[in-house]
This record gives sequence, structure tokens and C-alpha cells, in this order.
Amino acid sequence: MVLSNQVAIVTGATGGIGQAIATALAREGAAVVVNYVRSAEKAETLVSRLTEMGAQALAVQADVSTPEGAERLVQAALDRFGRVDILVNNAGINHDTLLVRMKESDWDSVLDTNLKGAFLCIKAVTRPMMKARHGRIINIGSVAGLAGNAGQANYSAAKAGLIGLTRAVARELGSRNITVNCIAPGAIDAGMLLELNEQQRESYLRQIPLERFGRPEDVAAAVVFLAGPGGSYITGQTLAVDGGLTMY
Repeated sequence: MVLSNQVAIVTGATGGIGQAIATALAREGAAVVVNYVRSAEKAETLVSRLTEMGAQALAVQADVSTPEGAERLVQAALDRFGRVDILVNNAGINHDTLLVRMKESDWDSVLDTNLKGAFLCIKAVTRPMMKARHGRIINIGSVAGLAGNAGQANYSAAKAGLIGLTRAVARELGSRNITVNCIAPGAIDAGMLLELNEQQRESYLRQIPLERFGRPEDVAAAVVFLAGPGGSYITGQTLAVDGGLTMY
């Protein structure tokens, strides 16, 4: 197991992609801190499943869009496990609508969770990772941050900002053996994609060279790679896990 004796925090861990990431990290030997905001039952169910696999796991309620929430999350991991080796910034929300109809509150809430939350969590883990001279920070972005998406000005801006944040922090922390990378999922059969009707799904599918939607496990596999030994010389990069959707 390539992540034995390591501790990982996964924010927004109760969604489809978050659960897949937490499970994949646990399967490779990591202790996993399962972060959630409101889905306590889902979080505890996930912790039970990880424990049954033989992994150590802890559920922590925290709103990472606030400094207090991000700091409490990281401190809970340190109190329980004594270290944080891997941070996966997966927490994200969307409030989709055309720009002319978008409320300022819709803009603010998406930026607060998807971008500010990642910033706050990175800030909270920086000191313990710098002290350990080791760390893997993986931000879950989106192809919307690479190509934009109509009706998602707030979401696209947040995810594009996440790419810039990834590059800046990678430069700052590289000398301490801390890598910072971003994964940009495409059409993953979870979350927002499940809300589309059949006609919309077929239209979307025609744009994907691999001719299938992605699975949460596809994203999780990329996280494990970047968190493990194979990703030790990769930093400041954005990896599109999208079946070729944004190929250029």
C-alpha cells in the first residue's frame, strides 16, 4: 500500500467524488479525515465503511469556507493522528444561472466554498507540512475552469482561480518538499451530471472522445497517483480527467 502511515484530509467527502477519493486513499493505507458540513449520517456511514476496510477514519464537521472551520478541521486531524500528509480540497457547490440573472449571493457563496475554502485549508495545513518537510496538496477543480461554461460564471471563475492558486502555492512550498497540484474532472457520472435529462446527456457524450462519462473512481485514481510516490516530482500542474473533452 503506497500511502501506509500517512494521514489524508478530504473536504466535502460525502459526495460521490469525495467518497471515491476517501475510499481510494484508505485502500492504499492512509488514515482519512472525512469532512462534511451537513451530511452527518453520510459521513459516519463512510467512516464505518473505511473502518471495515481496516483503515483509520474520522468524521469532522466543519465549514471550510470560514477560517474557524478550516482551522478546526486541520486541528482535529492533528489531535487524532498527529500529522497531515495529504490535503484534498474537494468541497464545492454550484448555483448555476445565466450571468444576467445571477445574484451577488450566488457569486459569493460559490467563490467562498470552491476557492476561498481551498485557500483557507491550504493555509491551515502549511505550517505542519512545512515542519514535516513533506506534503501533498491536491485541489479538485473542473474543466469549467479550463474552458468556461455558460451558466456557470461563478463556478468557472472559482475553478479557474483554483488553478492559479495551485501554481502560486506550488512555487511557495516546493522548497519544503510539498507538492501542489490540481485535478480538473470533466463529465463525471455523479453530482451535477445526474441532474441532466437523457437528451442533455447524449449531447454531452458526443463531445467526449472516449465516448463515455467518467466515474468518481477515475478522479480518485488520479488523486492516489499524485499523493503517492509516482507524483513526487510533479507540482503546479493541472491534470484534466475528462476523457479528452478539453483536448487542445
